[in-house]
Amino acid sequence: MNALIAENLSHVQAQIAAACLAAGRARSSVRLLAVSKTWGPDAVRQAHAAGQTAFGENYIQEAVDKIITLHDLALEWHCIGPIQSNKTRLVAEHFDWVHSIDRLKIAQRLSEQRPENLPPLQVCIQVNVDGGATKSGVAPQDLPALALAVAALPRLQLRGLMTLPEPAETPEQMHAVHAQAKALFDALRQQGLPLDTLSMGMSADLDAAIAEGSTLVRVGTAIFGKR
Repeated sequence: MNALIAENLSHVQAQIAAACLAAGRARSSVRLLAVSKTWGPDAVRQAHAAGQTAFGENYIQEAVDKIITLHDLALEWHCIGPIQSNKTRLVAEHFDWVHSIDRLKIAQRLSEQRPENLPPLQVCIQVNVDGGATKSGVAPQDLPALALAVAALPRLQLRGLMTLPEPAETPEQMHAVHAQAKALFDALRQQGLPLDTLSMGMSADLDAAIAEGSTLVRVGTAIFGKR
């Protein structure tokens, strides 16, 4: 096993634990998603040997090849990148989770193409919480209608929201954008949607995201290194 990946995982887990402690939250309330995009199957095997089971991928064809290669391991695969209509079948057939639903058409195709022999696809809606011009995601004002429509689809289970805000210039801005996402999440729960997942925070803003309520942080470079 690559000792460096194991050591990096240990450091990230310690950072998550410290952030939870500072926020007055249980360590069990935050999951780590290891973002393995551009890294080969061997790196994933090494992370799995160090105890990591959930992996996030942005590039669908690359991910499917990896999923097939690593079928012998009990892994949980999360699609965290944008999904084009011609790739929904691959996602529906191979992934366990999707974080990046931002329009109803994609959700409908995933629902129709999810194989009957697999559990429902666990999904999050990506919300463009800060209005970043280059970011995917549904606008906050359009979120409630999309959430209700996705929640009604068969073969999918709506679990929550995902955010990918622009880099913040100050810690205060970082906290504010995450707090806004948490408010949207709480509002949907108050409408009766049984959401439990707020996919929010990466290496640079992990502490702030956890302080504001993230339940799942997505970390890549700090685990696998730089390409």
